[in-house]
Amino acid sequence: MKVPFQNMLVIGVLAASFLGCKDQVTNTSETSPANLEHHLVVDLKDTGIKIQPTMYGIFFEDINFAADGGLYAEMIKNRSFEFTLPKIGWVEPNSDRHSFNNQSGIMSVVKYGGEGTNHNFARVEVRDPQGYVLINEGFKGMGVHEGAQYDLSLKAAKHSGDIQKIHFQLVDSLDQVLGEATILPDGRDWKTYDTSFTVFKTEMKAKAKITFEGKGEIDLDMISLFPKDTWKGREKGLRKDLVQLLADLHPGFLRFPGGCVVEGRTLARRYQWKKTVGDIEDREILINRWNTEFAHRPAPDYYQSFGLGFFEYFQLSEDIGAQPLPILGCGMACQFNTGELAPMDELGPYVQDALDLIEFANGDMNTAWGKVRAEMGHPEPFNMKYIGIGNEQWGPAYIERYMVFEQAIKSRYPEIVIVSGSGPFPEGDYFEYGWDQLKKLNAEIVDEHYYRPPQWFRENADRYDSYDRNGPKVFAGEYAAQSVATASPENRNNWDCALSEAAFMTGLERNADVVYLTSYAPLMAHAEGWQWTPDMIWFNNLQSFGTANYQVQKMFSTHAGTDLLSITENGEELIGQDGLYATVVKDATTNEIIIKVVNTSNGQQHISIGFGDEVLKGKVGVLTLAMDDPQAENSFADPLKISPKESVLELKKSKLDALLPPQALVIYRINI
Repeated sequence: MKVPFQNMLVIGVLAASFLGCKDQVTNTSETSPANLEHHLVVDLKDTGIKIQPTMYGIFFEDINFAADGGLYAEMIKNRSFEFTLPKIGWVEPNSDRHSFNNQSGIMSVVKYGGEGTNHNFARVEVRDPQGYVLINEGFKGMGVHEGAQYDLSLKAAKHSGDIQKIHFQLVDSLDQVLGEATILPDGRDWKTYDTSFTVFKTEMKAKAKITFEGKGEIDLDMISLFPKDTWKGREKGLRKDLVQLLADLHPGFLRFPGGCVVEGRTLARRYQWKKTVGDIEDREILINRWNTEFAHRPAPDYYQSFGLGFFEYFQLSEDIGAQPLPILGCGMACQFNTGELAPMDELGPYVQDALDLIEFANGDMNTAWGKVRAEMGHPEPFNMKYIGIGNEQWGPAYIERYMVFEQAIKSRYPEIVIVSGSGPFPEGDYFEYGWDQLKKLNAEIVDEHYYRPPQWFRENADRYDSYDRNGPKVFAGEYAAQSVATASPENRNNWDCALSEAAFMTGLERNADVVYLTSYAPLMAHAEGWQWTPDMIWFNNLQSFGTANYQVQKMFSTHAGTDLLSITENGEELIGQDGLYATVVKDATTNEIIIKVVNTSNGQQHISIGFGDEVLKGKVGVLTLAMDDPQAENSFADPLKISPKESVLELKKSKLDALLPPQALVIYRINI
């Protein structure tokens, strides 16, 4: 997905041609005299070009602690003691591994050859129950809310002695109890114990504290804590506020699970979807490929539990009304890392994974993988229509592997649309080679990525005007304006970047006959756990907010329309003249005309929009997203600082006369 830190020197060379001076990057707003007059014409004739239902979607990748510690609501870090260092996340403040701990006790991690992929459990030896304490730190702490209920689950088995009670408490930094529960272990055999309790004080950085009554040895595994109030109330489900932000976008698709996590640094550490389905305790964890990618933000404790696995991704897609778009590895590790290749004669298992995934998503209950889906609680197919092969690969090695996948998938599932990729950059020899080869192969959809300065986005609103209308369609799969430089930790989600993306998006929409899918990236970031900036949604353990970029995406996605129309000035498309950009669609479902206008200049501009010989009357709904400070940002303290404001205008003599604020995205809705 992104460009790793180790390749910053390469990026520096590639970026030198377009970065320019710092002032140009951080504030690219054009200057313009106030009150410029623009006479625009909307042509209501049918262009025959449809806005695809997938036009505006979302791209989820587990970067910035977006899954564990984020969207996946589990609060215990390393709940099954499976990390490479199996005590990560766990602390024994009164224990010393170099003594017998007669005044406390100690935990050991036992590696065993049990069934499934849960290889470890904890054996706690309690010598003095008054002294022994086991603490889990959570993901940068645990956020809990006053009055909320929490579900505790753990597996336990008495090994020796007589431990009578397990006390579980949530405590704050002063060791004050916020909520608690007690479990009574009752045998030597493994058993799952479940209980719930209520928290009576809000706390951002709570910790889980476990103590015991009685002496002896007790085995523990899958120690798990979830808020009861998850998305749709599902047990061990997703964080409700974060999913709501996604649902509010009305996305046309959900691309998952990445991104570079698909490929892995090595093939051995690639994402394997089959290991993410079935019982959660049997899902084999994997170290996250972003854990130590960036020297500026190392996260050695960053793992993937896969509690959020492929079943949950499909279920989430269904919940929010989005087409599922899974991306699978193609036998190539991340080319920014090792670039390991699976030999062509050993590509079979990778291809079979793709075929089996289609069966998992769409097969009936009589198929092997359809049965797995049904047993997980979804007997009906997910009706998947798209699949992506490779994330951001380039060169001949990718093309020859893509061809094998394409032949296998199309021969068995001709109805499935395959998304291919053009590499990590929006220009250059990798990009040109990829497009040349994929056009020859009659590829259906090609994924393009752009992480560029704000000015690049303003200057490329006409990027797709010259694309071949008979060639592959485009998936603008990852884009975000970089306020400082690509992969810089100093990038900001400021208004300058968001407004520049809005200008670019008018060009995506104007070319809806070529561009079929679009998504900003990355999607989410933990305020204390991020590796990459900028990001569309920020969250901490208690709160979340959409950035200015989120507000732009939401305005476009919730006003996508169904049919592309034309808006011009003096017969020309608006692609930045005097800082103006525009696009117009019809929404056949609401019988409205929707006009999107972006003013990137520093001055207000007067626009008069006519509709040819058509006579339109009535009120015009106006949605305005504007900010006079290009460096302004939304924040936890002021999450709606940059957010749209509603107003109403009146059509006069079948014309819309309006005054565009400086640095603004404005949407006009007109009934027809």
